[in-house]
This record gives sequence, C-alpha cells and structure tokens, in this order.
Amino acid sequence: MCLPLAARIARVELSAMRSTSPAPMPAVRRDDALAGEAAAGGPAKRDFVRAVFEQIAPSYDLLNHLLSLNVDRRWRRLAIAALGWRRAPAGTYLDLCAGTLDVSATLARAPGFGGRVIAAHFAEAMLRAGRTKVHPQATFPVLADVLALPLAAGTVAGAIVAFGARNLADLDAGLREVRRVLAPGARFVILEFTTPRSAVVRALYHLYFHRVLPLVGGAISGHRSAYRYLPQSVAHFPAEEELAARMRSAGFTSVSARSLTCGIAAIHVGTRTP
Repeated sequence: MCLPLAARIARVELSAMRSTSPAPMPAVRRDDALAGEAAAGGPAKRDFVRAVFEQIAPSYDLLNHLLSLNVDRRWRRLAIAALGWRRAPAGTYLDLCAGTLDVSATLARAPGFGGRVIAAHFAEAMLRAGRTKVHPQATFPVLADVLALPLAAGTVAGAIVAFGARNLADLDAGLREVRRVLAPGARFVILEFTTPRSAVVRALYHLYFHRVLPLVGGAISGHRSAYRYLPQSVAHFPAEEELAARMRSAGFTSVSARSLTCGIAAIHVGTRTP
C-alpha cells in the first residue's frame, strides 16, 4: 500500500550514503557471453546492469561525453524540453535511471523551474558520482528500481528516462509502473539510442558501436564487458514504432517519436490520461 508522497520519497542524503565498496562484477562468465545474455533480457540482466554501473561510475561522465562527442548534452536538453515542465513549474518530477544526475541537475536549474526532482537509480555509486552537480533543496536522489517506485499513485507531474529504458529487466512492467505514479495529464519522456534506418549511417554506426566504443570504453573504464553490453542492448531494444506501440499498450496516449542525429537516438513522449 502506498503511503503519501512526502512519506515515501525515501530521500537518500548524499552525505550519509553508505560507504561500502562497489558490488563486484558477476563472477560467473564475466565476458561477452554474459553481456549478450543480459542485453537480450536474460534472468541475470538486473544484477549484471547494476554491477556494471557500480563499477564504471567514476568514469561514466567522461566516457558519455567523450564517446558521444558531447552530442548527448543536446539530446538531454531536448528531452527535458519535451517534458513540458513549464505547465507545472512547481511540480514534482521524476528522473528515472538517473545515473550521475545530469538530467536532474539540468532540469532543477532551468530558469523558471521551482519544483523538485526525484532522481531514482538502483546503483548507489552512480548517485554518489553525481552528488556535486545538484542542490540538495531541489534534487532528491533515491535508491530505487523503476519496476517498484516508492511513490504513491498519481503524484508526479512528469517523468523522464535518458538512456536507461533499455536497461530495464521488464520494459512493459516499467512503463506501467511509470504510468501509475504520474498524475493525469503528465508526460513521460524516453530518450534512448536507436538503430539508424539509413544503410550508410547504420554501417558507420555499427562500426563505431561494435568496434570503437568497446575498445575505448573498456580501456578507460577497465570493464570491457560493460561496453560490449551497450551496443547489444541497443540492438535488442524496440524500434521507434514498436516502442510507441508498447507505450500505448501501457496506457499512454498522444504518443509521439522524434528521431535525433541521423536516427541514432530518439525521443518518445506519451501522456498519462485518467
């Protein structure tokens, strides 16, 4: 049974987070086979993804901006704009799979924003890595899984997930859970990698994603399997039309999709109606 929002936010005070060592990488088959199994949605996906994030958190921001040539910053700004937060600037917004809090920080310091951001992620090391980006009075980091959010139904003015939807152990269950916590009329925005439709762009994309990215990402982070998992998880993620259809099946309306940068990423937007 859900308690009122104020009682269920379960805010994690960054200064008081547990100072435990990061969870170890999975010991069994710590290789490309395990990454491929997790990307395909195997039973070990949640544990694999969480362990990966705990390990790569210190180099996560550097690699994100380096490997995307900083284009990821623009994508996040566009996704935040699609959230339509100006309709309720004092509302409570949810940043899912919040990582190192880039989206939360950008939204919280947007001119005119006077609400609060709940930043949910299930890997504590990621929240720790982003602690200096946010103001404690505007952003509330929470250790939580998208599949079981510690929030009452119909209490959130909007939700956004940037490059995290493909990491969910159960995408459809995640979509339904997000819809549950959204207030009527609130928007849900998904920013995610996609596979380009153009044959030429797709060939270059695959070359980069499957060759360059694992090499550079693995070398800097020290975890090759993490950057083998990334392109495989994108390959297994639904195409734009299918994701839009699954959002509708989860109860979202007015669903739209917008391709970004030659189709290598896309923004999906859906509205929670009564």
